[in-house]
Amino acid sequence: MDTRFEDWKLPEIIEGKPTRYNWVVQGVDRLKLGYKTDIGAFSYINARFEVEIEDYVQIGSHCSIYSVSTIDNKKGKVTLKKNCNIGSHSTIMPGITIGENAIVGAHSFVNKDIPDNVVAFGCPVKIIKKVDE
Repeated sequence: MDTRFEDWKLPEIIEGKPTRYNWVVQGVDRLKLGYKTDIGAFSYINARFEVEIEDYVQIGSHCSIYSVSTIDNKKGKVTLKKNCNIGSHSTIMPGITIGENAIVGAHSFVNKDIPDNVVAFGCPVKIIKKVDE
């Protein structure tokens, strides 16, 4: 049994300041953070147009999650569904939903929705296979 999150508590999140786990949020009032989430050090979340991270989500270190892009002016809510996993150094663009139990490999550029129960990776991201039951 994984006891890593036995004493999990919602971290204090202050606008633009690193949490005690060294990840940063801009737009804190538009971030919904689920129970027993794990966000890796040096990750950045721009929640200006809303980011919802559901329960048991794991995000690797050095990830970037954007609800707005200043390059092409895209904006939209980002949703990471229950129990999905995002590999280190991945980037998630505005308006994206990553499905329940989905696995996104490290260094992926996520510019399209990822359905439930799949493994996806790449730049740009591609669905590779279904998660083994």
